[in-house]
Amino acid sequence: MTPWNIGLSTGCFYSRPIFDVLGEIRDSGFESIEVCSFPAHLDYHDKDAVARAGEKLRSLGIRPVSFHAPFADKIDITDLDPAVRAAAVHELVFACDAAAVMGVKNMVLHPGPEREGRPPEHEFLDRMKNAAQSLNIVAERCCKQGVHLVLENMLPHLLFGHINDMLYLLGSIRNCEVGACLDTGHAFLARELGTVVHKLSGHLHLVHVNDNRGDRDEHLAPGEGHIDWAWFVYELRRCHFNGTLILELSSRPNESTADMLQRARWARDYLINLMAKLD
Repeated sequence: MTPWNIGLSTGCFYSRPIFDVLGEIRDSGFESIEVCSFPAHLDYHDKDAVARAGEKLRSLGIRPVSFHAPFADKIDITDLDPAVRAAAVHELVFACDAAAVMGVKNMVLHPGPEREGRPPEHEFLDRMKNAAQSLNIVAERCCKQGVHLVLENMLPHLLFGHINDMLYLLGSIRNCEVGACLDTGHAFLARELGTVVHKLSGHLHLVHVNDNRGDRDEHLAPGEGHIDWAWFVYELRRCHFNGTLILELSSRPNESTADMLQRARWARDYLINLMAKLD
């Protein structure tokens, strides 16, 4: 089989300016990336920095496949307070505009807040309705900017942390086509990885590739945790996936850029070898 495009999330360098690592990422053989929105990495509110990042990407020949929208407690598109929701939507629209300036193809968005637990049913339904209304606004802006909005499955302990919640929200967006990003680590912790590929197959554009041991979100390289990657790669092919795999890995304490990229190359080669075995 032809290997899928494999890119790297710059989130593994979230505490370092993006300008300091792009050259080394390219020299390591990664031609596609997902851009992290952490302010110390790239302040997407700084229009000059965003424009320079876009120019740097183009000069290096790096394709920005995706931009991960910001997520934080204060960015809550489900909040019962209209003013809080409006501020959250404004933040995501701002991020969409930054993605467009950089020439990004997809904006990956957590469809719910970083809020633990499930509230009483009436509040849950109100929050779901608020999320759908907010996402329609963000999706419309993305369409106008030529950026494809992609929703990511969240950790299971968070609001909307299960795949059925995400499928409902995908179906609630009417303004334009919206896709899905499957985070393998999140799905594995939710005990949903066995079915999620098929449930999302009609929407799936990106896969955040990371591993864990089933007890916390470790963002290990594939093969370092308990996910059965040979099975997973087979399932992706069986569902005719033709998008991009984004390695979303955590760096180790005091790890150099070179050492982090060496591990990322190992992870990429590990996946390519698994793909080759399917031929």
